[in-house]
Amino acid sequence: MSEAPSDALNDPGERPPATPHAHGGPVGEAVLRAEPADFQVDEIMTVEPEGEGEHLWLEIEKTDWNTEDVALWLAKAAGLHRLSVGYSGLKDRRAVTRQWFSLHLPGKPDPDFHWPAGLRPLRAARHRRKLNRGTHRGNAFRLRLRELAADPDALTSRLERIAAEGVPNYFGEQRFGRDGANWTRGRAWLLGGEAPRKRPLRNFWLSGVRSGLFNAVLAERVRRDVWRRVLDGDLLQPDGSRGLFVADDDRDAGERVRAGTVHPTAPLPGRTGMASSGACRQLEEAVLAGHAPLVEALAELGLDAERRATRLPVTALEWQCAGDTLELAFRLPTGAFATAVLAEVLTTRAP
Repeated sequence: MSEAPSDALNDPGERPPATPHAHGGPVGEAVLRAEPADFQVDEIMTVEPEGEGEHLWLEIEKTDWNTEDVALWLAKAAGLHRLSVGYSGLKDRRAVTRQWFSLHLPGKPDPDFHWPAGLRPLRAARHRRKLNRGTHRGNAFRLRLRELAADPDALTSRLERIAAEGVPNYFGEQRFGRDGANWTRGRAWLLGGEAPRKRPLRNFWLSGVRSGLFNAVLAERVRRDVWRRVLDGDLLQPDGSRGLFVADDDRDAGERVRAGTVHPTAPLPGRTGMASSGACRQLEEAVLAGHAPLVEALAELGLDAERRATRLPVTALEWQCAGDTLELAFRLPTGAFATAVLAEVLTTRAP
């Protein structure tokens, strides 16, 4: 694994790093998000509210709202500080999504909300704890793609392959903001430019940069066809877990990766954390060498290094074609992007 990474995948320019396909490229094209109802998401929760406590948990269906704007509206409507409102994960704006929020209301009754267009309450219950980020274990997607142009046999074959093998676990375009601005502005700041004035922007920019660096390493693993294979010195992650262990310490690591019970990982750079070794480390260092100032800046800011699985399992995958419309349903773990799945199937465009 001593070959140098391709220039295209290691380009330290202003656009987020490219994300090559793992299964041979799209087999057709279609229109995505012709209307919000074409992209539906339901949180799969690990915790249910107990019915009592200082926190009011609300399951809300939102249409054409982003998650942070809902949290801001709830805080204002309830007369709370924004930090008294919690949620588990960010959801798309141009979509119909159902997710939970919590409001800290010690000694206070439930607010009498007057819901605006695009927000609909589904359930409300009290709980003893605030809803924190990452509480849900995954998301269920139901997508409708219109004006489909694809060979039916090729489409079926690709979807069957994805169900069996998964897809590269890239961060989707949403992570990088409009026209990749989170990557572009975050990169400019870390290289000595103007710092963001607001903390939320700081977080978005840092997340965009780290996500882009992860995508760059994963892209090289895809190019070498090792995104779902073990390399010497790999750090592996059990499916559904955030834990890590060294591949070299498990003689059955290769078989476990092939079986899908554990996955290889790639870095989200920072100052500390478990480090890969051997061939895996050589690959990662070769890619990140082109972004060394960014990696150093992230460490200096005190961000802890993390790892993320390179393979994304796509479970409960179902599909149905009717004329030029394709309907897809599948489940993904927390932090995964439906657009990473779609990119391996179709080229999508706006209406």
